[in-house]
Amino acid sequence: MDAALDRVAFRRHLTPVVVPGDATYLVSEQGVTAIGSDAVAALAPLLDGSRDLAALVRDARETLSPAALGGLLAQLTRAGLVDRFAPPRPDARQGPGEGDRQDAEAAFWECAGLHGDRARERMAAARVQLRDLTAGSGTGGAQALTDAGLTLAGPGPAPGGSGTAPDPGGGPAVPSTPATPALTVVLCDDYLSPALAAIDREQRRTGTPWLLAKPSGVTVWIGPVFQPGAGACWQCLAHRLRHHRQSELYLGEALGMAAPPAPPRAATGASHAAALHMAALHAAKWLAGFRHESQQAVCTLDGLRLVAKQHRVERRPQCPECGDPLLVTQQVRRPVRLTSRPKLEQGGGGHRALPPRQILERYEYLVGEVTGVVHTLRRDPRCPEFLNSYLSGSNPAVTGRGLGGLRHALRAQSGGKGVSELDAKVGALCEALERYSATYHGDEPREAARLSELGARAVHPNRCQLYHERQFADRLRWNAAHPPFQYVCDPLDEDAVLDWTPVWSVTHGTHRLLPTGMLYYSAPQPADACYVRADSNGNAAGASLEDAVLQGFFELVERDAVALWWYNRSRVPGLDLDSFADPWLTATREQHARLGREMWALDLTSDLGVPAVAALSRVTEGPREDIAFGFGCHFDPGVAVRRAVTELNQLLPGMLDARTTAEDPELLDWCTRKTVANQPYLLPDPAAPARVCGDFPYTPREDLLDDVLAAEALVRGHGMELLVLDQTRPDLGIPVVKVLVPGLRHFWARFADGRLYDVPVQLGRQPAPTPYDGLNPIPVFV
Repeated sequence: MDAALDRVAFRRHLTPVVVPGDATYLVSEQGVTAIGSDAVAALAPLLDGSRDLAALVRDARETLSPAALGGLLAQLTRAGLVDRFAPPRPDARQGPGEGDRQDAEAAFWECAGLHGDRARERMAAARVQLRDLTAGSGTGGAQALTDAGLTLAGPGPAPGGSGTAPDPGGGPAVPSTPATPALTVVLCDDYLSPALAAIDREQRRTGTPWLLAKPSGVTVWIGPVFQPGAGACWQCLAHRLRHHRQSELYLGEALGMAAPPAPPRAATGASHAAALHMAALHAAKWLAGFRHESQQAVCTLDGLRLVAKQHRVERRPQCPECGDPLLVTQQVRRPVRLTSRPKLEQGGGGHRALPPRQILERYEYLVGEVTGVVHTLRRDPRCPEFLNSYLSGSNPAVTGRGLGGLRHALRAQSGGKGVSELDAKVGALCEALERYSATYHGDEPREAARLSELGARAVHPNRCQLYHERQFADRLRWNAAHPPFQYVCDPLDEDAVLDWTPVWSVTHGTHRLLPTGMLYYSAPQPADACYVRADSNGNAAGASLEDAVLQGFFELVERDAVALWWYNRSRVPGLDLDSFADPWLTATREQHARLGREMWALDLTSDLGVPAVAALSRVTEGPREDIAFGFGCHFDPGVAVRRAVTELNQLLPGMLDARTTAEDPELLDWCTRKTVANQPYLLPDPAAPARVCGDFPYTPREDLLDDVLAAEALVRGHGMELLVLDQTRPDLGIPVVKVLVPGLRHFWARFADGRLYDVPVQLGRQPAPTPYDGLNPIPVFV
């Protein structure tokens, strides 16, 4: 124990109150501690800070022996109620109330779990460097730091020099000190200011922690404290911030600006001063020795509503500045290793490696509008009460620049559906994380080459995109008349140089190559052509890699089955929903009836034999039918039906919304003019008996790996191969994949020869292939 700390007293954030015959109460801002001890009651008046240990022994000897006193003080010290302090030092220079001010400061640090005197000493010994990048920089930042009891280190002379240097905030000269700054405080107008990259590199080079703050604006930002060698760097934070500012970044790129355009500076004298002093307090806490998880977060303070939020800043293991930028490349180049994964959840809408509650608890921290990956997670406000549908922000799978692309992206939301509200919430979270992971970040492995140079390793992109030659020829007219997700690409010039990325063939145990722009949203493309576009077909997130692969596979099978039915306008059998004996299905049909709608389902199962279902609902009274639909697929026919109905419920609000908006002309036309009378393929085939649950052969399996192996065997048996790209991001951890089976159809308008024409004939749905001009002119629009 420091010999200078010889006074023994209650800690200064505590007020002792002795109630005779009851207890001793210690009152602080953090609560009241009661001690029912006569010995403590007798000792309490002596612990006023005026006595050292010898004086306490002397003054307490009538009630406590030295041994009892020592034991009691030890107990109180361990409990954080008593400590030793330096005696007050008389100083003629101290003004009135100086001692009270020091006691108040000590009490503040003690509330933080620190020793008040030592905290003040650490602050006095430390030096702070100020870097003010704000447009209105002046003396305010330096004044706030000195008001907080901190000493500024001038930027001029190197350590060991002397003299004075200008205040970096533009104020009066401040003494330069020989000490290396213990902390750098950086003030800026935008956390994406280009100047911050150089500051971040310099701070990491010198090993100096630094605090970032934006003191202007209606909402001020403070933090985090970046610690070189530990935790996130500025580049980690900037990566997440850019994710939420795509519209602004587009404007900056379009105008050739180094940074996105900023809104006008908004501040009052009071708001700016308050922000500077809050930043100074944050710096003082760090230098005093206080450590808390909030220092690794961005704190936003809404100055109008006085609402503060903490936004956790996570280190990105693959960060090119503070991590290993090769992590993603190494992961993609490795074989995809699938292992045994017992099913721990087999209810709701599928079979999973973890129950939905655990998935939510594990990944919900990634929701946040500042440093999160998922901007929002909220119930769809358009939903009737019985529908479970959640929204989770914009959909990066919907591409397009400029006003038209922005409008479409705002309407196209990531979301989730489910039997329960929890299922829907988890589904929306996972879909947003899946699409973020499938967006191009720049660290994906790429090989620039011509298709003609790659040989058998490469898969021709049109084996997956499946455009017809007539679609290529008519693409300019088509693209002008349809939304971005129905875009028809340019026919591939096999001598054009493209970026190619490896995908793992589960079927053949080797890597194949596909164009990077077909696998990742917003990947760089040649300037003069658009040969490929990424879409969400086969993308999936899961609680395990096997979980994700299986969900991606089901989506491919589902959309293939939908395309075979929809574009051929085939009549298919209906499903007897009562045969599934599912109370949730019964309740859902009743809820649709209360909305004046009838609900039914169709069996879309293709030659692959995996149950695939379309669920439909329409208004039964009036000229408009507002036909809504949803699709589902799973080995378990009961799960396939539930998935179709939950997707129907998810899409129903859009149909209801179409009653009042004309922004989507295709949807409006569908709702107002399309009926089961003029689209009879939407109804069950009257010549075929309704199928029941028992008509679907199903062998339950207890391990997800067994399901994946069954899926691969099924694909291989039909002369195709199962391809998997591991898109898991190291900073998220949630397994994400893109699954591809070249030859399976997309449910968007892709009319190349093959299954679209042949399989309906094989299934006996029609006597001959539908001619190209006879295909359904209405593309699937979900």
